[in-house]
Amino acid sequence: MQDGDNPYGGSYGNQMGGTVSFGDGQPEAPAAPAGAPSGGPLIKDTTTAEFTADVIAESQNQPVLVDFWAPWCGPCKQLGPIIEKVVTEQRGQVKLVKLNIDDHPAIPGQMGIQSIPAVVAFSGGKPVDAFMGAVPESQIKQFIDKLVKENGGAPDIDAILAEGRAALDSGDVNLAAQIFGSILQEQPDNAKAMAGMAECMIAAGQVDRAKELIEGLNDEQRQVPEVASILARFALEEEVASLGDPAQLEARLAANADDHEARFDMAKILNVRGQREEAADHLLYIMKTDREWQDDGARKQLLTFFEAWGPTDPATVSARRKLSSLMFS
Repeated sequence: MQDGDNPYGGSYGNQMGGTVSFGDGQPEAPAAPAGAPSGGPLIKDTTTAEFTADVIAESQNQPVLVDFWAPWCGPCKQLGPIIEKVVTEQRGQVKLVKLNIDDHPAIPGQMGIQSIPAVVAFSGGKPVDAFMGAVPESQIKQFIDKLVKENGGAPDIDAILAEGRAALDSGDVNLAAQIFGSILQEQPDNAKAMAGMAECMIAAGQVDRAKELIEGLNDEQRQVPEVASILARFALEEEVASLGDPAQLEARLAANADDHEARFDMAKILNVRGQREEAADHLLYIMKTDREWQDDGARKQLLTFFEAWGPTDPATVSARRKLSSLMFS
């Protein structure tokens, strides 16, 4: 990379002084509390209004690269996939924010960006280094490695796991698998990352592979909540296969709303279908009408659902609220 390609100085890691305001007129974002976890995805698009949060504030947690690009820019299209790949491989030690200069010209104007693609590295709320042009992957790795070494540190595994979860929740299974896989490269026995990878496999329709992965874990790993949740889900699905025809169960309930056995089995089937709130409501109905049925079997089954769904699932939160209301009414 030539010195002239870097609008901020002659070499990687060149420290820059001064302050720059972005959108809201504030010179710098306040420092994050010590040990504060990073938030948001590893790679995202930003806007003028969001730049302060996405870049200035977020760079207090780890370095952030800003890729200034435009849809008409051929070199930008060449650079984009390469830099995204390298950032993903860093396992959360650096993040990438992309800004379309056509849609948001104010910030590149303030920073004196005159040619794209231009990539500016931020750390501690300030720009610290940059390069221009569609440079080779090897140079991008060199740039990022030096940036992380000088401004980063050991990766926050919990934060990276959260990134993987966020990607999975948003439906980006490929990105989630890359993130969980990168953790497993460093920590092959990380049960939470294995659970995340198994969920990626399930989302991709590779249920048998997910079962093979989870069932190969030792007893200690099986106690990790994320793993226990998947094991409980598999157990429920196997049980449902023997419950019979849902249409027949619905007919029995139509004829007799207090056919608790049919309602109990229907709750299990609905859970496997993903209709969690409906499944919980069936069990709550049994509890309301006959708390002692099957030795409090409806409540016990509901607690099994909670374990499989996880404590933060909306269906768990809603059903727990209804359960508390029922128990203490």
